[in-house]
Amino acid sequence: MATTPTTLDDTKDALYGRAERQMREHFGDSELTTRQKLALTCRSLFDGGHDSGLAGQITARAQRPGTYYTQRLGLGFDEITEDNLLLVDEDLNVLEGDGMANPANRFHTWIYRAREDVGCIIHTHSLHTAALAMLEVPLVVSQMDTTPLYDDCAFLKDWPGVPVGNEEGEIISAALGDKRAILLAHHGQLVTGGTVEEACHLAHLIERAARLQLLAMAAGTLQPLPPELAREAHDWTSSDRRNKANFAYHARRALRAHPDCVAEGTTV
Repeated sequence: MATTPTTLDDTKDALYGRAERQMREHFGDSELTTRQKLALTCRSLFDGGHDSGLAGQITARAQRPGTYYTQRLGLGFDEITEDNLLLVDEDLNVLEGDGMANPANRFHTWIYRAREDVGCIIHTHSLHTAALAMLEVPLVVSQMDTTPLYDDCAFLKDWPGVPVGNEEGEIISAALGDKRAILLAHHGQLVTGGTVEEACHLAHLIERAARLQLLAMAAGTLQPLPPELAREAHDWTSSDRRNKANFAYHARRALRAHPDCVAEGTTV
């Protein structure tokens, strides 16, 4: 027998609160290790169009201060496993693992030192963000799905060159400021997150946002979102539980396609 609805007169704030409570109940903390999350993120991003040969880096803070995990130079995102990730210090000395880190990881160190809230950094030369970066125009958020990036994506218009020096680290970290993402002209994209889950979701999102922008620019003039509603959507779609839910979806897809990247029997 159908029941009588009890929420049809509730305010939007009340419904927000109800949904948040339900998400806290249904989307808990993952049992995956940081290494496993990174490996699944690498495979997921490869499938999501972030492949550019050996370009791009992903890092996440490790337990000991001043250390982080990253991929080994010479391996593409589609080759990363939980076992071949490196543990490095702020000078990129390898503490665990075989091989060397990408020298371009140096600017990650600068971001981590400037931003205690950042636990994971993803930098790629994904196709559409790289194409948009060639135009020297900022990312424009004008569609509901991409609102987690609304007023949260910086823009570095001047290309500082290959980011293997400390100068590039200073420039990029300063341009990022307190935002979670940045479009780097003539280069690519970088996103940060307090968690791997958050960074993974934003990396997928910024590539989609760039693709949408390029398509819309080719068809006409971009129209802005109402700022108040866009900020509301940004906050609503940027919660920790939503990040966990989005990451779990990406991780499940990656695990089905690439079961070799984590230990046998790993579940998401």
